[in-house]
Amino acid sequence: MTDVASAASKPLKPAGPFSAWEFGLALRYLRARRKEGGIALIAIISYVAIALAVMALITVMSIMAGFRSELLSRMLSFNGHVYVQGQVLYSPEREQAVQRIKDVPGVIHVSPLTESIGVFRGRNGAVSGGYVRGIRPSDLTSMTYVYDSLTPAARRSFGQGAYGGDNVLIGKALAQTLGLEAGDPITLYSPTGADSAFGNLGGLEKTYVVGGVFSSGASDFDQAFVFMPLEQAQLFFGKEGLWDVIELKVQEPDKVQNLLAPIRQAAGGDAFVSDWRDRLAAFWGALKVERVAMSIILGLVVAIAALNIISGIVMLVKNKTRDIAILRTVGASQFSMLRIFFIAGATIGTLGTLTGLALGLLFCLNIGAIQHFLEALLGVQLFNADVYMLDSIPALVDPLDVFWVTIWSFFMSCVAGLIPSWQAAKLDPVEALRYE
Repeated sequence: MTDVASAASKPLKPAGPFSAWEFGLALRYLRARRKEGGIALIAIISYVAIALAVMALITVMSIMAGFRSELLSRMLSFNGHVYVQGQVLYSPEREQAVQRIKDVPGVIHVSPLTESIGVFRGRNGAVSGGYVRGIRPSDLTSMTYVYDSLTPAARRSFGQGAYGGDNVLIGKALAQTLGLEAGDPITLYSPTGADSAFGNLGGLEKTYVVGGVFSSGASDFDQAFVFMPLEQAQLFFGKEGLWDVIELKVQEPDKVQNLLAPIRQAAGGDAFVSDWRDRLAAFWGALKVERVAMSIILGLVVAIAALNIISGIVMLVKNKTRDIAILRTVGASQFSMLRIFFIAGATIGTLGTLTGLALGLLFCLNIGAIQHFLEALLGVQLFNADVYMLDSIPALVDPLDVFWVTIWSFFMSCVAGLIPSWQAAKLDPVEALRYE
């Protein structure tokens, strides 16, 4: 009896912030029936709006990241990741320099090449301009998309014959412009001519054979480039024994800055080394601006969806004015009132965010199957593989994007729930009960 009496004499310790009774009351208010002044319908609408907004943000950003990654990989497959120029191209020890560059950890391929401006004429008289890239036949394998698009016959014939032979490879778009197919003649014209011991020889013209038609996955490249064996290109453009650049492919293009110093050291101190970010600066900058702009726009959509919580909590506070006054008179603090309605708003936002996150990830990870199902159901082609060179819409889920979308949605939900909760906390119980 003494223990019971002493325990009863001790003052009860008040519940701390975000205690069980605050969570219980907040969830009870959200489940309240209509005749009790509940906001179930508004809560459901807010929940659905936030879920759809988060799903849309994750989906759009993932699809944009997928297209960006796919386009960049095709561009970097066609072009090099690092370029070496300067005195090393004319040094008698350039072959040794190439070998030293190959030995740099992270470098997977080294290709000396020439690149010259040319004019192309098809057999139907159509004319187009572009670039003639002289490469070694063995270097075709480094351009994955180009090499895979060529027929076995085109791969075998390229580089066969004196000075590399007369077979050239042209892009698919250029072939369509000139009306050419494999085996047709194509006339190349050099507007600058070739230099010799007697001076510049003026414009040169020669007819070659289309050994194959390639597709790089980027129509601009397919329209502008013709591949010619390195020796033949040197001969035609008067660059015997000369290289215009040494092109490198590295294992991790996105970390290419870490390899610039070792490559420069391997090539020689007087070598000029640049990377793909310099040559594709405009394209890379445009992608960054597009990514930031789209993130801001869709982030505002999430914010607008979260603002629906305000109307729901305002109505809840208005309908629960009597309850607030009674709780205040029996000892509940202002901050307890604030936390109760804040928990109600944050719960709606959290559940909507998690649902949208799950739906967005499921959609992105199964976007190919969803696309093919809709195509079979509707009988239409939603994504033309002949145009985009892809079988399905690419989607690349970036964990960092998902993290920031989740944080942003949760933050806006908390802000939206905090505004009306503060009004509930400032409610005077005497004034509230006066009109009850």
